[in-house]
Amino acid sequence: MTFEILPFLKSMLSVAGLSGYEASIRDVITPVWQELSDQTWVSSHGSLHAMCYGEGAEPRPKVMIAAHMDAIGLMVTGIEDGFLRITQVGGVDPRILPGQFVTVHGSQSGQTVELPGMVVMPPAHLLPKDGQKGPLPQKYLLVDTGLRAEEVEKLVRVGDVISFATEPRELSGDTLSGHTLDNRASVAATTFALDMLSRRKHLWDVIAVATSQEEVGGIGAMGSSFDIMPDFAIVIDVTFAKGPGGGDAVLFDMGKTITNTWGSCDHPALYEAMKATADEYEIPLARDFAPSGSGTDAYDVQIAQAGIPVVELGIPLRYMHTPVEVVSIKDVKRAGRLMAEFISNLPLDFMNTVRWE
Repeated sequence: MTFEILPFLKSMLSVAGLSGYEASIRDVITPVWQELSDQTWVSSHGSLHAMCYGEGAEPRPKVMIAAHMDAIGLMVTGIEDGFLRITQVGGVDPRILPGQFVTVHGSQSGQTVELPGMVVMPPAHLLPKDGQKGPLPQKYLLVDTGLRAEEVEKLVRVGDVISFATEPRELSGDTLSGHTLDNRASVAATTFALDMLSRRKHLWDVIAVATSQEEVGGIGAMGSSFDIMPDFAIVIDVTFAKGPGGGDAVLFDMGKTITNTWGSCDHPALYEAMKATADEYEIPLARDFAPSGSGTDAYDVQIAQAGIPVVELGIPLRYMHTPVEVVSIKDVKRAGRLMAEFISNLPLDFMNTVRWE
């Protein structure tokens, strides 16, 4: 097959796949990974695994690439006169919700029905004082599907999930906007790496994992790490790109670099080895910092059994955890290429060089 990263990424941004409900996004990724790997399977937590066998003598060492595929979103907590009360699935900033178009995944009828809707708010004069000024607290927000109350009751129940309905949009400068680029940009980078590795020799076994439930606690990554027990893991996620209001914070130029994380979850020897590969192949790589935890799957991978050494890559992204996240396609490709170059050059005795000191 000929893998094209942009249409694949846009197809992933056109489905929901909230944390704990990843079937729709897994169905998009699975046929592509099946073409690029020797074996695929789904974990008990719903993560997708793809195994690519190496050419070294058995027993071969294993490297895992982990990129979470789940999305933040909303859940129905109540139905009042046909309007839906909501709560968060993962970290959603309520400031961005009013006026957003959404899809309600109603299950009351016994099968899932996708209902278009929008997040609305009552007029200020009808709200208590704490809701009349400034950003409206989430408890006052509602979802309107346009249906009459009796129709809503037949189709929607408490616990049904609600996803953002923003369509992916190509912007100028080789950039793409859409919901869930955190972290489907990294799934695309992982797929780009698998495509490269499928056409070149590598000694190590490679297991790519599109992890589930990262946004609600790294659950899928933890289970997959225990299942696979790789010799080390590459965790790839997004990081903060320079954008409005960033000030003097440590942010990264979108379209100019990817990042290599230096922090409590990241093995120093792997950090240096990844940096050396980036230098060799002239791939721009900036140093990111995560002194007390990265907020990614890295921690959940690192603590499996006796511990798994981790190296962590980041793709700069603007407007994180909104329905209009933005990434550079160039950065996505850079991340995929760096992982492929790193893995394809691993000698069988590489772990003999990985020491904490």
